Amino acid sequence: MTSRDQSETRATPPRAGGGGGARTRPGPTSRPASRTRELGVRGEDIAAGHLARSGWSILARNWRCSEGEADIVARDGCDVVVVEVKTRSSGGAGHPFEAVTPAKVARLRRIAMAWALEHPGTCRQVRLDAIAVTAPDGLPPLVEHLRAVGA
Repeated sequence: MTSRDQSETRATPPRAGGGGGARTRPGPTSRPASRTRELGVRGEDIAAGHLARSGWSILARNWRCSEGEADIVARDGCDVVVVEVKTRSSGGAGHPFEAVTPAKVARLRRIAMAWALEHPGTCRQVRLDAIAVTAPDGLPPLVEHLRAVGA
């Protein structure tokens, strides 16, 4: 059985990386694509650190299969958890959890099934969690963890 609970912590931000490209992706903020990718990687690093500090084992990051990609696959006790990480630098584009749509949850279920089939005997139960990271420039990021998404 799984429960829905939400934890919220402030994490120490990693050191800022370099670089920025001239390409931009379409959208309301028109943020350079390399900065958006850099923010996403930073959010995944922060989320993985949050899980590790919580005693979880990180089994895989950016695990790919024909159904898509799992940002993080981790072990929480006897359960394997597929974790979707959504990162924002501000609330301007909405809360990160707003991007975890029913279609995204359905895809995550298929990814979790693919993980279980490819790694038989590694888990008693597979769960889907989401982690929202709000990481404004110059401030510690806010980490929110929602367990059992779509259960």
